[in-house]
Amino acid sequence: MAKQETRGKVKKVKGRVKEAAGILTGDKSLEREGSHQRTAGAVQESLGKARRKVGELVDGVGKAIEK
Repeated sequence: MAKQETRGKVKKVKGRVKEAAGILTGDKSLEREGSHQRTAGAVQESLGKARRKVGELVDGVGKAIEK
């Protein structure tokens, strides 16, 4: 797993915790902040996955050309 994917997952978890804390305490601002952070983490994780997949594809093409 790439660093970007891991960072995205961590950001998503932190966002979920903030969002839940905001819901429990009734703090709409904290809830919103957590929601935004969770979404940003999901985007970052997806970008990391896409980069990894492209890298795997390029490696596969390179290996196919070598043969």
